[in-house]
Amino acid sequence: MAPPAGRRRYFPRIMLEYEKHGELKTKSIDLLDLGPSTDVSALVEEIQKAEPLLTASRTEQVKLLIQRLQEKLGQNSNHTFYLFKVLKAHILPLTNVALNKSGSCFITGSYDRTCKLWDTASGEELNTLEGHRNVVYAIAFNNPYGDKIATGSFDKTCKLWSVETGKCYHTFRGHTAEIVCLSFNPQSTLVATGSMDTTAKLWDIQNGEEVYTLRGHSAEIISLSFNTSGDRIITGSFDHTVVVWDADTGRKVNILIGHCAEISSASFNWDCSLILTGSMDKTCMLWDATNGKCVATLTGHDDEILDSCFDYTGKLIATASADGTARIFSAATRKCIAKLEGHEGEISKISFNPQGNRLLTGSSDKTARIWDAQTGQCLQVLEGHTDEIFSCAFNYKGNIVITGSKDNTCRIWR
Repeated sequence: MAPPAGRRRYFPRIMLEYEKHGELKTKSIDLLDLGPSTDVSALVEEIQKAEPLLTASRTEQVKLLIQRLQEKLGQNSNHTFYLFKVLKAHILPLTNVALNKSGSCFITGSYDRTCKLWDTASGEELNTLEGHRNVVYAIAFNNPYGDKIATGSFDKTCKLWSVETGKCYHTFRGHTAEIVCLSFNPQSTLVATGSMDTTAKLWDIQNGEEVYTLRGHSAEIISLSFNTSGDRIITGSFDHTVVVWDADTGRKVNILIGHCAEISSASFNWDCSLILTGSMDKTCMLWDATNGKCVATLTGHDDEILDSCFDYTGKLIATASADGTARIFSAATRKCIAKLEGHEGEISKISFNPQGNRLLTGSSDKTARIWDAQTGQCLQVLEGHTDEIFSCAFNYKGNIVITGSKDNTCRIWR
């Protein structure tokens, strides 16, 4: 199973520009509650109460802005996906697939020791990133910027590349075993790598130097993720624990102890208040990100949890299991609100579209499925792969899906 890639959250927001002491400043307002059916006037009223910068004279302008965003949110709500391209990406098996933010291009990692960059619209290969001496396993864009790629390899190194030229900026050396997960921080100043050597390392993108080694796990690290502000990083390990680290000092902040088997996924919600962990012990746990205390255990699956995630606002949680089902939970009530049934094999990947109304799952039954995130109803089965799907992702607009399979092809659906 390919490791969960670091998930970056995006959703509607408005930016305010204002002048203070002759200096131009900006402030962003996240519109977490905006949906296709939101009452825009009421929402604007609420925002104005909380935000003194938005004076009455600006009301109509803000309403218009939010209405435009609302229209965009609704555009992809009933999107049907059609197969656009099948790419025989590599001679040897694929390990992972990742999209840039807009979905204009994507990357594939492979056992052939390369990472390839592809143009989504044409299916053309743009570049082959060569230089690793073993399997390229973990791959990522520095979204939302998308001008750099990081590749983590079984050769124990991580490389940083230019998207535009394919040039290798740095090779990060120091791990003593395979690198199996990596992530950029949101500011795109650091890359974090997780390894089978039980450590994670933080690397400086500018000078290529190691910043910190995060030591404390007693078994392999297979998952890592930054929070949205970039000041915390979590590592999930086969030692059954998740550790929260201070990204600015490299110090251990909390150890999340409670699972009784290997960790398969770990991620923060958008406002960095909660951490979600999935485990081979068939449960997911929710933790208070500040004090490291477990606030809920999500149960119901009959087999290992292989993936889990928050939606982009942090209101919903999705879990995917080896029992062939997925579930949707409310983050507020911690109750299961829908069970996603239909796959005939284990589900190794699950993700929400950025709009929050659709879920995408990839399974060993050779299909990916699109589900309604409110009802749990299966809306579409993406068929055609001839072996298990281990990687699948939406682009930011939610109108493109990429699937990667053990049949050695990538499929673009749009």
